Amino acid sequence: MGVDYYDILKVDRNAKEEDLKKAYRKLAMKWHPDKNPNSKKEAEAKFKQISEAYEVLSDEHKRRIFDQHGEQGLKDMPQSRGSSGRGYNPRSAEDIFAEFFGSSAFDFGSSPNCGRSTRYGEGGSFGGTDNCMKKKPPPIENKLPCTLEELYAGSTRKMKISRTVVDANGLGGRREREITFPDKGNEQPNQLPADLVFVIDEKPHIVYQRDGNDLIMTSKVNLAEAVAGTTVNITTLDGRDLSIPVKDMITPTYEHVVPREGMPIPKEPANRGDLKIKFDIKFPTKLTSEQKKALKRAFNS
Repeated sequence: MGVDYYDILKVDRNAKEEDLKKAYRKLAMKWHPDKNPNSKKEAEAKFKQISEAYEVLSDEHKRRIFDQHGEQGLKDMPQSRGSSGRGYNPRSAEDIFAEFFGSSAFDFGSSPNCGRSTRYGEGGSFGGTDNCMKKKPPPIENKLPCTLEELYAGSTRKMKISRTVVDANGLGGRREREITFPDKGNEQPNQLPADLVFVIDEKPHIVYQRDGNDLIMTSKVNLAEAVAGTTVNITTLDGRDLSIPVKDMITPTYEHVVPREGMPIPKEPANRGDLKIKFDIKFPTKLTSEQKKALKRAFNS
């Protein structure tokens, strides 16, 4: 009886593509030779077998032949155009592993192969080459000054940045590029490119302050307006003129909330935060005796 690729991957015969990927990831990590330094030959054989099983079952044509004719059917199938003989040539286990994990070798902590990539030789054994798993450096941060109006309505920017790039010989240099979001960060030998992160630097606004999705402003009123009511006239960040009546008595801690006149809520463009109006009450510095009597009568009644 020939080899059973379904049994090797521990999946049933109706396994979907995601089932195959999940099974391969688990077994490949378990049997990677770098993770099994004390049983390397056994791990190499298992690792190669797991990769071969995944390659066959993840290929619709090869899987159909295997389901109908087993391993012998794969050996009898004609090779691809341009080659001679029969049977398919499996891809190297390291190439399949690299597709999943971004490198043919992993840093497993105490593994003696750390710093070497694991490759199959012609006889199927592993050998070391200088190619450690590429690591991702910290992101490159750049400040992006924006007005509150730009954050409210949205904005498209083109920016010129200077970043380090690495040529085929591993030599670094500076290069300037004009970019539109998103873009790449610095490159260094044997490392993945860094992310390029733009940090929004909100410019102060003459009227509004931002508190999450809410906008906060302060309106100046005199004592009569605070007591009898007032109307606050504002221009919104998108240029609309609003007249907001305030009928409540305004105290130093009073806050008037105007629903849905704040900032657009991310991922919910139809919704907005609130506008919160605080008040700076200007008390009179002098009152005539008649005014004082009138105030006493009003507040004592």
